[in-house]
Amino acid sequence: MPNKLFLRPMIEELLKGGMAAENISVLVATGLHRPNEGAELEELVGDPWVLRTVRVENHFARNDDDHVDLGHTAKRRTPVKIDRRFVEADFRIATGLIEPHFMAGWSGGRKVVAPGVAHHETIRTFHSARFMEDPLAIQCNLVGNPLHEEQLEIIRMIGDVYALNTVLDEDRDLVYVNFGEVIASHLAAVDFITKATAIPVSRRFKTVLTSSAGYPLDKTYYQTVKGMVTPMDILEPGGTLIIASECSEGFGSPEFREAQTKLVEMGPERFLAMLKAKTFAEIDEWQTEMQMKPMRLGHIQLYTTGLDGEERRITGVELIASIEDALRQSIDAHGDPAVAIIPEGPYVVPVHAPHD
Repeated sequence: MPNKLFLRPMIEELLKGGMAAENISVLVATGLHRPNEGAELEELVGDPWVLRTVRVENHFARNDDDHVDLGHTAKRRTPVKIDRRFVEADFRIATGLIEPHFMAGWSGGRKVVAPGVAHHETIRTFHSARFMEDPLAIQCNLVGNPLHEEQLEIIRMIGDVYALNTVLDEDRDLVYVNFGEVIASHLAAVDFITKATAIPVSRRFKTVLTSSAGYPLDKTYYQTVKGMVTPMDILEPGGTLIIASECSEGFGSPEFREAQTKLVEMGPERFLAMLKAKTFAEIDEWQTEMQMKPMRLGHIQLYTTGLDGEERRITGVELIASIEDALRQSIDAHGDPAVAIIPEGPYVVPVHAPHD
């Protein structure tokens, strides 16, 4: 998210309009992830002037007193608890990057609010099996997507929210920006990016090579799972999916590590049955649930330099020492020299669209 390009100009405009600096807060929408602090926060904000001028604070989903209880959504009865600083603000702006999201269809907009600044019970309901196993909860789809529908209802429960939406190209340069009411402006940005992101492909492949899109998305194995899910539509059942991800920060949260350990020890069928029995998903185990989707479809191989021996064991996938060797072996095993290569997975979503 190119915060350095717009946070300061936005704040300067608010100051010019008569708003006092002490009344302006930048709230980092962490969801259930760890807070951004120190040098990482400086990198995220991108401009030291912002840090000196206004409050910049992290959202903490596990702090009960930090949230306002707005009740439940009407259809699916999701508990709606949102960060008090956001709910009680007189003027709210969500700032987001629009890109494919493997569960909510597209990131940004309404997703910055929920789960971005939502309580853990709201987030864990979103990530329960009744949402995750819905066939419409997939990347690049908003129609009938249960996560998207819940997010829209939550926005309406909060009241007026505006959004600044951005789209980046493969060089991380800004190519699109808009501003407006959060739902309408988000849809306009989605319409812009869809043409460049959802790529029709006329056939499926028995060998697919992809990545976790490089820094910063490949910092952890947790994030790497997104790259496994994105190319599923063009992976031939029983085919081989090879993914490269540095995992420079290692595995991910302790909760994700625990979920992966259970997956390996219980096996996919028993693990999924356990998930389906829960109302609230355990923190970060939803990523393990998403990993099982490509595992059910084909064979997953991972090339990484950032995981230790135990972490490699609980990935639940095959670890490889050479991408080149893995490609050759997959081609030989399947008897098909055709390979789909997706350098910027999960930013590019191949969609199977056979010719008539």
